[in-house]
Amino acid sequence: MRFWDSSAIIPLLVGQSGSAEADRWFGEDAQVALWTFTPVEVVSALRRLVREGALEEGTVAVAEERLDELVRTCHVVIDVEAVKAGARRLLRLHPLRAADALQLGAALAWSAGDAPSGVLHTFDGRLGLAARREGFHVLPAPR
Repeated sequence: MRFWDSSAIIPLLVGQSGSAEADRWFGEDAQVALWTFTPVEVVSALRRLVREGALEEGTVAVAEERLDELVRTCHVVIDVEAVKAGARRLLRLHPLRAADALQLGAALAWSAGDAPSGVLHTFDGRLGLAARREGFHVLPAPR
């Protein structure tokens, strides 16, 4: 099982530059762990792409259905209090945005504090760097 950040989930659902890589990761290990608010982040990003004209409404409707299917089959980190506490610590240590600190806090809660045994998928360089510093094996490598 691997932890997936929102930035890695989106190319799994719609065609983007990282889609081939996301598909490969999913093929290697289809057991997905994610933060309880990841679906909200993903829908927000998909709807922004519709507003910007980068995606069609029908494409996003299908992507949202695929997201719902994925969420039904994956491990969802729901311990909001533990994630908030971890995120506050992470914000003191790393130059993260709040949503990214919550993602990384959820990954740490998922790994039960044993980040060196965990894989985290993200296309967000800042989050990836912080996750690597926390001990995760980050795919792809932070840029």
